[in-house]
Amino acid sequence: GGEGLPRRPAPEALSLLRAEPTFRPGEASALVVLLPHPLLFGGEPGAEAGRRAAFAELVLLRGGAGSPDIETVSDEFDTRLLEMNADRHAPFWLSRMEETDIAGIRQLLSRLCQAVKPLREMREKPTLELEHALVEMVRAYESIGRDEEGAVDGLYSGDNGEAFAAVLNSLIAAAPDTGCRPEELPDILGALLATETVKPGSVSDGRIAIWGVLEARLQNVDTMIVAGLNEGSWPRKAETGRFMSRVLSGGMGLEPPERRTGQAAHDFQMAMGAKSVIMSRSERADGAPASRSRWLQRLLAVVGEQAVAEMKQRGDRYLNVATAIDDEGIGETTQIYQPCPAPPFDARPRRFSVTEIETLRRDPYAVYARRILKLEPVDPLLRDPGAAERGSLFHEILHQFTRAEIDVLDVEAEAKLLEIAGKCFDSAGLPADIRAVWWPRFVKQAPRLIEWEREQIRGVAASHSEIAATAISIGETGAFLSGRADRIDVLDGGQAAEILDYKTGNTPSKVQAHRLLSPQLALEGELLARGAFGQLGAVRPADLKFVRLKPDGRVEEESILEIRDSLKTAEQLSQEAWQRLNGLIAYYTDETNGYRSRALPLREHDLDGDYDHLARVSEWSSGASSNGGDAP
Repeated sequence: GGEGLPRRPAPEALSLLRAEPTFRPGEASALVVLLPHPLLFGGEPGAEAGRRAAFAELVLLRGGAGSPDIETVSDEFDTRLLEMNADRHAPFWLSRMEETDIAGIRQLLSRLCQAVKPLREMREKPTLELEHALVEMVRAYESIGRDEEGAVDGLYSGDNGEAFAAVLNSLIAAAPDTGCRPEELPDILGALLATETVKPGSVSDGRIAIWGVLEARLQNVDTMIVAGLNEGSWPRKAETGRFMSRVLSGGMGLEPPERRTGQAAHDFQMAMGAKSVIMSRSERADGAPASRSRWLQRLLAVVGEQAVAEMKQRGDRYLNVATAIDDEGIGETTQIYQPCPAPPFDARPRRFSVTEIETLRRDPYAVYARRILKLEPVDPLLRDPGAAERGSLFHEILHQFTRAEIDVLDVEAEAKLLEIAGKCFDSAGLPADIRAVWWPRFVKQAPRLIEWEREQIRGVAASHSEIAATAISIGETGAFLSGRADRIDVLDGGQAAEILDYKTGNTPSKVQAHRLLSPQLALEGELLARGAFGQLGAVRPADLKFVRLKPDGRVEEESILEIRDSLKTAEQLSQEAWQRLNGLIAYYTDETNGYRSRALPLREHDLDGDYDHLARVSEWSSGASSNGGDAP
């Protein structure tokens, strides 16, 4: 129902919830299925169970922390929760967790750890007896799935539950007295359950029946729906047995596999004898285009184009009804336009950071989704730390080094930098394989950084790292801009300063920054000139630079003031960026102007934006025209 999580078949519960995460620790895919599974919550209401399962997944499986062992998942939850609460960049959803949610999740995980404890002990044995292993897995399954009254009736109720109970009894009774390695148990269990199917005993309407081929062969109905008319599904591929060749099976008098194809042709012909027949198939299967069944192709070839067109026209009635149910009235011919929502003025954001301005130019819809709809992207599932995390880590190291005011001319400067880096790496809690790559890279870069620092201090009176700018008014728009600079070096005399931005990648390029497609540095220059950086006062920007930390250890300083066909001073570039910002913000103060999706994309076919799926970019970008105006 709509209140909670969908109930999954009990066999899947046993095979995935128990075997995979228990006997193969670190298997993330198993925990992904386990945590939201309704059988874990016993008799708890569906809405509450779904809410707590979602929070448990966010804490344990998102944010690049790796997959926890099921044996220690309860302790791991508390550890990660403490780390998130201590993080100044805590995820947005953390504040939505209530104490009752945390207590419920702890109770659930504690019960889960206790239930799999006997299985955990079995994992340490060199070999397992199959019968004993199955018995213990059933006990663990029942211990975690009991309802509020301690009963296990819900685990074996319904078509799936009854069939599963029968399968368990037969497996335990017939389990051979053989051994297997613990890590092999999930595959063995999966193989034993793979051949079991559960046919619905009844449907919501007594006038409808779902039959297999054998049953349908013996029945006569008013309307017959022949489904799955794809080659490979009907008829199935003619395959010989795995353990017996065609010659050997023929010599033993067994039927050849082609006989099944002939029987399928007979069944298809018999189905055509119903009063009304609906033939259906899927155009795609397993992510690729599917071919029509040979029976369907031959039928269409025989009846002729005119009859085929009439058949399809009659079938459109059912397609339209199904589409209306699935898409709430959106038919197949509905055009998907490039979204350009235009919310009222009062709902529009009035405060911006310098990092948001590029997004407002390139993809205004992302600003709309985040700032107006209040939608925040969730960390990918079990994603390893990547370029963004590496950049943040290196930024933090350089920030702490600058804040420590270490004399870069000291012979121990490099050692002190590496000491700070080591502490930052330790606190980051990186996976071992990631650290094995990043740490040598930084060690290689450390001497180059010290060399660059020694060149940089010439003519510098003071360096300020991670310094924040207070919000200042953007012209007459009523909006405000704030920001934070990676580093500002005040030059001798105190009347001018250089703004530095550390980069561990190649984006944005100096051309993009100079052309103000990426205006962050230039806007920081104007904030500096207007005295927004607190204790620095109003200081003239002398230069705007990227400091690129290359993978090979090089440290390259790159001023954005000059490109091949253009040269500007830092003041000119900053003032131009401010003028363009005034125009951009004024454009969005007009309620008739909307927040268009991908107004100025960095790369045309890059669909990795956090809100591209919400804007349905892959659908309208195939050729639909925009329905909104152009922002400046």
